[in-house]
Amino acid sequence: MTTETILSIFLGIGLAASVGFRVFLPLFALSLASYFNLWELNDSWQWIGSLAAVIALGVATLVEIFAYFIPWVDNILDSAAVPLAAIAGTAVMVSTVANLDPVITWSLAIIAGGGTATAIKGASATTRLASTTTTGGLANPIVSTVETSTAMIVTTASIFFPIIAGVLVVIILAIIFWIYRKIRPRKA
Repeated sequence: MTTETILSIFLGIGLAASVGFRVFLPLFALSLASYFNLWELNDSWQWIGSLAAVIALGVATLVEIFAYFIPWVDNILDSAAVPLAAIAGTAVMVSTVANLDPVITWSLAIIAGGGTATAIKGASATTRLASTTTTGGLANPIVSTVETSTAMIVTTASIFFPIIAGVLVVIILAIIFWIYRKIRPRKA
């Protein structure tokens, strides 16, 4: 496996994790990276680097970020965002992974990309629901700020420092798992 392949896998996993926090932000960043020739995408995904895609994903990113600051609307968005995260997480992996057999690429995209995005989006949606129930939605903008900031940090690391992004993803997943183990009911 070449260095390019390994870096492309880390890029895909990092962006997939970011998709779990904000669906469009990592896609917009990937679009910008492709548009400015920072990352080369697979042939069938070159359209993501077009000016039309940059504009469309930029607008979608802004709408998504601001919509998450509206209590109750954010919970409705989470209902739609969980399946979208799985699709987008898979898509970013497929579009970035280089020099692998298509069967391996798609398997990796579905499991690592879609799985990571879905796990993080599920935890994020659960956190927001808990925030809504315990604070009447008053703390939801804080949750949204943390999620958006995390998505920005992991996305930026993914594009410029893919291996560091991979480490961040492992840390994020470990924290989610730790929290899950702390709050789940114990069997008697």
